[in-house]
Amino acid sequence: MSSNDSAEISRWFAAEVQPHEPALRAWLRAQFPGLTDVDDIVQESFARVLRARERAEVHTPRALLFTTARHVAIDLVRRQKIVAFEPITEMGGSPVYDEGTGVAESAAHRQELEILTHAIQSLPDRCRQVLTLRKIYGLSQKEIAAQLGISEHTVEVQVANGMRRCTDFLARHGLP
Repeated sequence: MSSNDSAEISRWFAAEVQPHEPALRAWLRAQFPGLTDVDDIVQESFARVLRARERAEVHTPRALLFTTARHVAIDLVRRQKIVAFEPITEMGGSPVYDEGTGVAESAAHRQELEILTHAIQSLPDRCRQVLTLRKIYGLSQKEIAAQLGISEHTVEVQVANGMRRCTDFLARHGLP
């Protein structure tokens, strides 16, 4: 992209997209009242609209901006609903082996681990493989993508799907 193209896109952005920022913020707060990261959503939406403009002409920038922001917000809401599993590699120690843990607590913890194991085993092969590498072995998305020969986006999607499915599985078995 030439400096003239870059300057033109900057002018276009300042004239056609940025003026909608206050309305976008108000709309996001009204549509997604639980969101605390409105600034992040606005910035990500701006970045995506700019990337779209660099690839092709944008005929309705306001519509693209609001649609993009809606998609970013929905993705964020979905991610917030996913239960965070701490990778085993980051766990300090297992409470099952603490001397102060009672027999009943140890048995309950063992049962929870068995249910979690079944939840992971119930996942489709690729999803299970990606989730295990990410959450059990603590590999980064980039490392997993390189190891499996898939895109980082695919890794992200598979981890999110796996987490959602595991959360649903655990909920069906009475675990938070």
